[in-house]
Amino acid sequence: MKKIFGLTFGGLHQRILNLVLIFILAIVGVFVSVAVYQSKSLSDTVSEASDEQQRSINSVSNETMEAVVAASLTSSTGMQAYIADDMFSDVKSDVLTLRSIATALFNNAYNFDSRPVSYPDPANDGTATVQIQHEEGVDPESTESLALISNMSDVMLSMFNSSDKLDSCFIGTADGLILYVDDRSGSYVDENGESIKTFDVRNRPWYKGAVEKGDVYFTGIELDTSTGIAGLVCAAPVYKDGELVAVVGADIFLTSISDYVSRSNEQGGFICVVNEQGKVIFSPQTEGTFSAKLSNNATDLRKSDNAELSAFVTKALTEHTGLETIIVDGTEYYLTGSPMSTVGWTVINAVEKEITRQPTEMMLDRYNRINESSAEKFEQGVDRSRQTLLVMTLVVLVLATIGALFVAGRIVKPIERMTARMSMLSGTDLAFEMEDAYKTNDEIEVLAQAFATLSKRTRDYIDQITTITAEKERIGVELELATKIQADMLPNIFPAFPERDEFDIFASMTPAKEVGGDFYDFFLIDDDHLGMVMADVSGKGVPAALFMMMSKILVNNFAMMGGSPAEVLEQTNAQICKNNDEEMFVTVWFGVMEISTGKITAANAGHEYPMIKKADGSFELFKDKHGFVIGGMDGIRYREYEFTLEKGGTLFLYTDGVAEATNAQNELFGTERMLEALNAEPNAAPKVLLKNIKDAVDGFVGDAPQFDDLTMLGVKRI
Repeated sequence: MKKIFGLTFGGLHQRILNLVLIFILAIVGVFVSVAVYQSKSLSDTVSEASDEQQRSINSVSNETMEAVVAASLTSSTGMQAYIADDMFSDVKSDVLTLRSIATALFNNAYNFDSRPVSYPDPANDGTATVQIQHEEGVDPESTESLALISNMSDVMLSMFNSSDKLDSCFIGTADGLILYVDDRSGSYVDENGESIKTFDVRNRPWYKGAVEKGDVYFTGIELDTSTGIAGLVCAAPVYKDGELVAVVGADIFLTSISDYVSRSNEQGGFICVVNEQGKVIFSPQTEGTFSAKLSNNATDLRKSDNAELSAFVTKALTEHTGLETIIVDGTEYYLTGSPMSTVGWTVINAVEKEITRQPTEMMLDRYNRINESSAEKFEQGVDRSRQTLLVMTLVVLVLATIGALFVAGRIVKPIERMTARMSMLSGTDLAFEMEDAYKTNDEIEVLAQAFATLSKRTRDYIDQITTITAEKERIGVELELATKIQADMLPNIFPAFPERDEFDIFASMTPAKEVGGDFYDFFLIDDDHLGMVMADVSGKGVPAALFMMMSKILVNNFAMMGGSPAEVLEQTNAQICKNNDEEMFVTVWFGVMEISTGKITAANAGHEYPMIKKADGSFELFKDKHGFVIGGMDGIRYREYEFTLEKGGTLFLYTDGVAEATNAQNELFGTERMLEALNAEPNAAPKVLLKNIKDAVDGFVGDAPQFDDLTMLGVKRI
């Protein structure tokens, strides 16, 4: 044994030192092995948990996105088809009007004198003009039909000027004449600048098609003979005593549809139009199955080798489809279809399915970046742990076994706990929470905090998507139910009193929103008295609908108790003013008709003037006595007035939504237009009168949004 600087080397002391050193090195070795094993196990567990989270995110996001796409794409397709079909429906209505006028002309030929008509004049180009042409070899002056059809000039000119859908309207006769209105006089000139007077009338597709069908006929898409613009023709035959005398029709240029479809090709989605033969006639696609080709070269998609596409197109031509996933030309699409019933076409909306996965891919990419950042921090922590381990090994050589065990426990136990929790993460259990065991004030705590943050963000995102989807569905269901409840509150079964032949009554309400504030009502107070109500609540939407229901019930109840119209309004006003903290009000016209005599006793609480038609006259505005609105002030007294509805006479009631309907130029429909629409068929049944008003309003408003409810009631004394 030797002593150096007071330390003993060799002998028992050396062996004890060697034993301690070996023991400590063994412990350090075991500790290092365990740490390496646990580190690898943690890395594997983190990787597996990351993959499981990615699969969960991908699944939930895809399901949610598909539900959103299905709702929005189906609704959008239906609306696009409705807007396009409305144009063809309006044109069909115009052609039927022309046919009715032409039929009356030919059946009453002795009542009409000839009116002057002329050949196309290039000087009239750009101005709506009545023009005539004839077939080769036909002398217009020697035909029987010239004098008759010349009397349609004003009607056709008015129809062309009042419509934004017609590109021309015309009548072609069985003896080879055609009278037409358009603003393209400059197109009917030959190479010498002379007006073209001849036109092969009876060999045109629209003429032959209408004659062959015997009813309204839509041609296929063809190029206009004068302009070369793609369009189609709606035509209808005219008969006299069962013999064909003429064909009326109208041209429709399809430039607006073509332009709209062409602009739809954005961000992986597009719209195309397929005709009744299953051929694509409008599409922004220039190649592939959905590209539009000339009719002779186009493929009938109903006979496509792609069975799924064939079945989808066949279904879309007759009914609204749901969201379907179909592979076309190697690309997987979401497809929806909605038919245009007037012409037998369909609108197909297509979106590449891959586009809808972009939000999921973005979320997964962000998740991967977070994961990579966490992994990098983890590696940095491991590196620092190794350095710490080396220092601790030297310290352990001094502090012996206790220090080594303490350090081992400090490092290994949090990692083991973290590994066990990460192994349990799967499926819907994505909650990794920070625990006291991980709060080591070193890299292990940083890693645990990163995992906890990532887990919380993932769960929050899934909860947000689930909540938004559920809330949207709930609101939609509640509004749909509210609309149905409100409609059921109003009398909606017609004829309303089939056992009573003394009068005919009809009413309708078209709300501007899902639910409205207008309401009408009619009811028999007794066998000889009919109560009638027309009202308009201030405001729109659900609050107005609730106020409307309360007002309707009060008026009905007080009326059935036998009060006069003025008393009913006074009692209703008093009841509403008791609990009207929101300061809402309602205008009401209430009248009671004595059915046996036609005498009507009425009172008006700030409502629109009624319109009355006497038996041998036309509709006129009846400026009655107005009182203050219901709910505006307590204690109001209302005045009554009387008038008699003659047999054959009609009473028309309405809300301000009719007169104040506004077009795109901010023009009001107005009372004068209402009177014109009513007096177009003054002796018609109430149902027809209301339809005429609705059609007139729709034609005037066009595509402008509806801001107010449209409510009408008509009663005719028979």
